Amino acid sequence: MKKHILLTNDDGIRSPGLWAAASELSKLGYVTVAAPREQSSGMGRSLPSTSDGIIRKEQMQVNGQEWSVYAVGGSPAQAVLHGVFEILEHKPDLVVSGINYGENVGYGITISGTVGATMEAASLGIPALAVSMQTETQYHLTHSEDIDFSTAGYFTGYFAKRLLDKKFPGEVNLMKVEVPSHATPETGWQITRLSPQRYYEPVPAKRDSWDQPGSITYKESGSLENEEQDTDVFVLRKKKMVAVTPIHLDMTARTNFKDFDEFLRK
Repeated sequence: MKKHILLTNDDGIRSPGLWAAASELSKLGYVTVAAPREQSSGMGRSLPSTSDGIIRKEQMQVNGQEWSVYAVGGSPAQAVLHGVFEILEHKPDLVVSGINYGENVGYGITISGTVGATMEAASLGIPALAVSMQTETQYHLTHSEDIDFSTAGYFTGYFAKRLLDKKFPGEVNLMKVEVPSHATPETGWQITRLSPQRYYEPVPAKRDSWDQPGSITYKESGSLENEEQDTDVFVLRKKKMVAVTPIHLDMTARTNFKDFDEFLRK
């Protein structure tokens, strides 16, 4: 029986990265695409009450084939929920999110809509894979065709196949994959942990008055200084390898509970 994959992203239904993933995943099983109608980067795992939840079935051409896809009025996490509970008849075997314009590394990953979608899937007990490709920040909110997603597509299929063939170990809920900008299918990969840096630095709004519109933006400020060699930032940036990070939803601090109890009581 063919496996069923639910594919989403945070860059929106018309992102070339989404369709590079769809093309490769279709070799592994049935693929249903349910992605945000609009650009939804930086939404994390949010479920905004302002989302309209409208689902529109659209037709798109992918590699000469006609695809029926679903544009969802909501965040990436909401696209997963609508996909699982309304669009699909059965729970999918795997949820894939991506391929994202820009790397999602370090302690800022909870900001990422790409990762947020997989966190939502994992909370439903569905294995999930988030895939991002290293790009310059100027491309992050675009659908630029200057970016070649073919290698990232290859690794999406590579890791998706493994997750369809076997179950995660009990301590893993989802997996995050970061592909270097100049990677090829021959590029090696390494298991990593999250870097303890935020990586993207917030930039305050530039305006003369709070009455004027102004958004806090960001800039890439990742540093390799004092970075351990087994982090996603080091492996991606220094070793120029594909960084593969297993993630668990349990965010409980790894501290001695007795010591922490005493800390609070004294």
